[in-house]
Amino acid sequence: MHINPYGEEPTLLAVALLNDRPATVRALQARCDAAGVVHRPGAKRADLVLLDRYLDEIDRLIDTAQASDRVRLLNELLARHTAHPRVTDHAGDGFHLHYRDAEMSYAAMLSALLTMGLTVHLVQRGMHRLARCAVPECETAFADTTKNGKQRYCSPACANRDAVRRHRSRHRASTPDVR
Repeated sequence: MHINPYGEEPTLLAVALLNDRPATVRALQARCDAAGVVHRPGAKRADLVLLDRYLDEIDRLIDTAQASDRVRLLNELLARHTAHPRVTDHAGDGFHLHYRDAEMSYAAMLSALLTMGLTVHLVQRGMHRLARCAVPECETAFADTTKNGKQRYCSPACANRDAVRRHRSRHRASTPDVR
């Protein structure tokens, strides 16, 4: 049985690329290879530029709070970056669906993969499951893959830092000034 490859893994890759944008074609290719992305030919300099523009669109999606506005943006991304589903067995490991044309650039393929992943993730798990860290000085984006869907921080470090800050603030508020 093949599980739908669109969802969590492409969503996590999208967030990782957004938070730490690859500066070189080699870095982009290495990160995508490590994530299991298969596409030949590989990435070119133009793909890096196109991917950067695409990630700006994802940035906008993350900063959109209303579910209805997110749905509108997702539909725009789907219209621009994906194609009719196609059955393929390109790797010889079984038939599966692709939401992209067979002959497209690396950036176009990656944009289609990430768009479908983000869409499946948000539709199946909840429109709120793509956000920025709740720590005001942290701009890091994250995809909430928790069981309960209540993630507020990008990392345990930020969650701990904020908990300490709240604790100290409560402690200061409850301690009388004895000067």
